[in-house]
Amino acid sequence: MLPTQQGYDRAITVFSPDGRLYQVEYAIETVRRGTIAVGIKSKDGIIIAAEEKPRKLQISDTAQKIFQIDEHVGVAAAGYIPDARSQVDNARFFSQSNKLIYDEPVDVEAIAKHLADQSQQFTQYAGVRPFGVALILGGVDSTGNSLFLTDPSGTYISYEAIAIGSGSDQVTDFLEKTYKPDISLEDAGALATASIYIASEDKEGTKHIRMSQIKSDTKSFEIISDEQIEKFATIAKEKYPAEKK
Repeated sequence: MLPTQQGYDRAITVFSPDGRLYQVEYAIETVRRGTIAVGIKSKDGIIIAAEEKPRKLQISDTAQKIFQIDEHVGVAAAGYIPDARSQVDNARFFSQSNKLIYDEPVDVEAIAKHLADQSQQFTQYAGVRPFGVALILGGVDSTGNSLFLTDPSGTYISYEAIAIGSGSDQVTDFLEKTYKPDISLEDAGALATASIYIASEDKEGTKHIRMSQIKSDTKSFEIISDEQIEKFATIAKEKYPAEKK
């Protein structure tokens, strides 16, 4: 351990002399070590995808890293997934409370800000630890198609396309080169599939890919079938063949 670091990573409330909160940085490192998750905004809706590697004999019918918050909002997580479940439960309660009070669907940004505020509180008080998870929130609300990222520090930022988890830097470079704002929902699904192939050890097949979508016209969250993901993979092979090598 470096002398300047010694002692400053033992409590969440203590800043190091160079202005760092080591426990928060450790939580962000947990996110970087998680499997890849991707969110892409298209003109027709939102695609949210994640890599899941089931163990042998594991029943994997239900996605473990993609969650539904409300009818029009979904989430993908990277990092410590039990923390993601806690934040998802909190977001669901917030969303339903908003609907009961205001009689209208909650905006995606309001959920992102609420979760970011909760994460920030867990960087400020003794006796707790930061959430070891980052979330990609996507949905369709009164403002249109929205995509946000929250992280353990309490930051929330809007994106056109975003990747988190292991290999996210490489995937982000790929998205910066290939993403276009007028992309269709089908092409966004293919782009998400290609992105996961870049970060994953598995360059073939789709059993390790989970994906969901929220269409602009229906404003309804739905899990994409394995058959449709295979179609996306076929399109990805044709459009981005070099990215699978």
